[in-house]
Amino acid sequence: MSKAFTREDDAPETPIAARRVSALPPGTQNLMTPDGVQKLRTELAEVRTAYEQLRATRGDPDKPQKLAALEQRAMFLDGCLRTASVVQPPATPDDRVRFGATVTVREPDGTMARHRIVGVDEVDFDRGWVSWLSPIARSLLKKSVGQRVRLRLPGGEKDLEITGVAYE
Repeated sequence: MSKAFTREDDAPETPIAARRVSALPPGTQNLMTPDGVQKLRTELAEVRTAYEQLRATRGDPDKPQKLAALEQRAMFLDGCLRTASVVQPPATPDDRVRFGATVTVREPDGTMARHRIVGVDEVDFDRGWVSWLSPIARSLLKKSVGQRVRLRLPGGEKDLEITGVAYE
C-alpha cells in the first residue's frame, strides 16, 4: 500500500528528543574537575536504573516518551564522560588561579563574589560555578591573589580584585 493512502494518526508516534550540542568549540578539550566527573557517573547510573525500572512497568501511556528521554540523557552523559579530560587540583595549592579554583573577588562597589572555574558540563550559576571558557574565568586564570583584573562584558568593563583562591 502506498504511503499516500495511510492516515497520519495510524503511524506509530516516535518521540524524537533533540540532541544537545556540545557547548565546546570544535577541537577544544572537555576539561572537568574530578568531582564533576563523579557526579556525571552517578547521574548516568541513576538514569540507567530509572530506564530499566520504567521498562519493567506496565500501563503507562507515556512510557515510550519517558524511555526516549532517559535514553537521550544517558547518551549525553556517556558522551560527556567519554570525552572528559580530568584536571586534578594542584598538588601544592598556592594563590594562583587555575582550573578548578574557587576565586573570591572584590567587585568595584566593594561587594565580594565567589566563582568556581569548572568545565562546561559542570556549570551551575546558582552556586557560582562558571565555565573555564567564560569571560570571567578567562580574565581570572593564571592570575594571583592581590592582582586586579579587567573584566570585559557586553555591557562594559569592570575591575575586579582577586582576594582569595582555594581548591576543593
